[in-house]
Amino acid sequence: MTGKNVTLRLLDKADREILRLPRPVKGAIYDFQHKFKTNPDSAGLRLKQLQGHDKLYSARINDEYRALLLRLADDDWLIVSVKHRKDVYAHLDRLTYSVNRVTGGIEYVDLQVVQEEVLRAPSSRPAGPTEPVQPAEAVRPAPPVTPGPLFAKWSEQELTDLGVAPSLIPVVAALTSEDQLLGLVEYAPQLTGEVLLALYDGKEYDDVLEQVTGPVATPEPVDPEDFSAAVERPATIVTTTDDALRDALEGEDFGRWKVFLHPTQAKLVKRDYSGPARVGGGPGTGKTIVALHRVKHLAEWLPAGRNKPILLTTYNKNLAVDLRSRLLALGGEALLSRVEISHVDQLALRTVREAEPGNRKRIVDEAQAVREWRSLLDELGEDGWDAEFLHDEWTQVILGQAVTSRTEYFRARRAGRGGTVTRAERAEIWQLVERFVQRLDRLGVQTWDQVAERAAQLEAERARRIQAIDRQREEAGGLDNVHVADGSGGWLRYRYRHIVVDEAQDLRPAHWKMLRAMTAPDRNDLFLVGDTHQRIYKNQVTLGSLGINIRGRSSKLSLSYRTTRQILRSALNVLGDETYVDLDGSNETLAGYRSVLSGAIPDLHPNNEWQGEREAIAALIASWGQVPYEQIAIAVPTNQMASEAAYTLAQHGIRALEIGPDGPRGDSGVHIGTMFRFKGLEYQHMIIAGVTDGLVPRAGVQQRRTTDPARYRVEMQRARSLLFVAATRARDSLDIFWHGEPSPFLEELIKVRPSVAA
Repeated sequence: MTGKNVTLRLLDKADREILRLPRPVKGAIYDFQHKFKTNPDSAGLRLKQLQGHDKLYSARINDEYRALLLRLADDDWLIVSVKHRKDVYAHLDRLTYSVNRVTGGIEYVDLQVVQEEVLRAPSSRPAGPTEPVQPAEAVRPAPPVTPGPLFAKWSEQELTDLGVAPSLIPVVAALTSEDQLLGLVEYAPQLTGEVLLALYDGKEYDDVLEQVTGPVATPEPVDPEDFSAAVERPATIVTTTDDALRDALEGEDFGRWKVFLHPTQAKLVKRDYSGPARVGGGPGTGKTIVALHRVKHLAEWLPAGRNKPILLTTYNKNLAVDLRSRLLALGGEALLSRVEISHVDQLALRTVREAEPGNRKRIVDEAQAVREWRSLLDELGEDGWDAEFLHDEWTQVILGQAVTSRTEYFRARRAGRGGTVTRAERAEIWQLVERFVQRLDRLGVQTWDQVAERAAQLEAERARRIQAIDRQREEAGGLDNVHVADGSGGWLRYRYRHIVVDEAQDLRPAHWKMLRAMTAPDRNDLFLVGDTHQRIYKNQVTLGSLGINIRGRSSKLSLSYRTTRQILRSALNVLGDETYVDLDGSNETLAGYRSVLSGAIPDLHPNNEWQGEREAIAALIASWGQVPYEQIAIAVPTNQMASEAAYTLAQHGIRALEIGPDGPRGDSGVHIGTMFRFKGLEYQHMIIAGVTDGLVPRAGVQQRRTTDPARYRVEMQRARSLLFVAATRARDSLDIFWHGEPSPFLEELIKVRPSVAA
């Protein structure tokens, strides 16, 4: 057998096994795959067929470990497991591999491990030192009620039709507790785990068939003996390249995700859309990963060139920096050379300054703009208007709808803005807005909202000129009018062929108008990912009203790859019963949002004062021992609290880095920042501090409960979303601290923890 054309692949489940092995073994596996691809018959590899199996072989990795491989074809091999040599040959009859008849993918199961780890009877455990021994004369308690099987209501055929691995059906039938189920999910093929958890969580059979099984079912007939065809299907999650294998062995989180796209995600990445498309889903469902792979997919279809016809954009600078590093890891410099990566405000500012080079006004943020509103009202002696209300009315209604006259403002819709504003009140607001804009001009400043609206106007005008030239070209039989093109300032083109937007729920109306004008309405023009439940800014839009129609081209991801089931349940409790309006104007829910990961229940930590909170946080971090500091984060309500928390940690010898607009200010340390700063990030251990009534939500929001009920509901929803975002940054553990009275958003979490409530 020659080695020059040998293909060696790694099954997803094998990768997860490898992640738990010592680092030297991982290095040996990397060396092994090189040797195997060069010459599988090398004497040092000791490749041999396992007794009783026609496709399963073992090969030597080092003195202690062996690789188990499926031989798919003459020179095509798949690593399905890595085992210690003493565990390879003991139960060969318990090793099963097959082609799933629903997905067409290869599935490998070690039934011996499943039996030992999942169905081990609790009574077989030796009594521990804390377990009292009953004296002989003691009255024996009544025997405990034996719980029934979890999946007794579904037949073997029904489970098989949903995609449950046939070899695991007897194990599934024996499950009687959630702990056993979660143990099985750890070792079962991915679809089996997803199906069982969905059924266990109460989903109807038909819903599971449609929402869990349907998206990954193969449309073609499945030959259960054709492993070569099976390995090429999306359901067989594998990697083959040296770089991809290295990333998997190193265990980098993004490295795993960039190699292993779930089949549901892969379909969304590669789909040909007839127009703008949107992918939604809760935190950790891989929306950003889908966006990055979509960029790569679109770039692969570009004709050769050196320009950047693809735009990848998001709401803020931190996220844009993160997207750039991830895209570089995914496709290298070659991919980056074809993609423009910019946060949307930076893009708007560049557009304005390109068209108006003399416009060098300083830009002020929202907080400074509201302060200017207050100063204006003070100077005018106006005490009947609230500065924040006027600022929101100006940005969301007047700028958001490109209103340019008082007459237009009288007709403007105020959807989502709360109570009715009379005609006389609109006249007053318009006059105050005019004075405010004049004030900004005198100060030589402008807001980001003004920049975005001006950029949208400029791009819309550019698009109109392009369309006019196209019409004239059609009228001239396809010939260019040189004079018209030259008079337009050059041979106009749309700026981008494709635009991909991450965190789409946070963009302003003006951003959408600008982006819509930057690319021609065509197939695959706009691809958006986002989650309305994570909308933490005031920008609430309906895309259809802005010329972006996503109806019929919206998809939803529901499987979390980051957050455990326990953390997920707690985070969903924070959202309460709020109704969230999606980008297409319909209500959005997180129904079906689930996780196959399991971990500890989030811990709640009441304290009497803020200083005590900080001391308790320092003690908790110290108790974690060798956990890298950069895998720990602390989210707080205010910048001052972030600084105070960092100071307390420093007193305990714990290095901390505050997260600013450009990310962490340093290289290593516990990340500390306001909840806003953690959008799009994730950590092994997440601490949310200061979750106190009056801080979360802030006291000013509560005061509007009676004075402005509509605005109160909107701001309470944003505050819930902010806490939800912070909670779902956690991978392994979530700890919530407060001092004094806890936030009302924690009511449900405390209710199920009576010891905390006490």
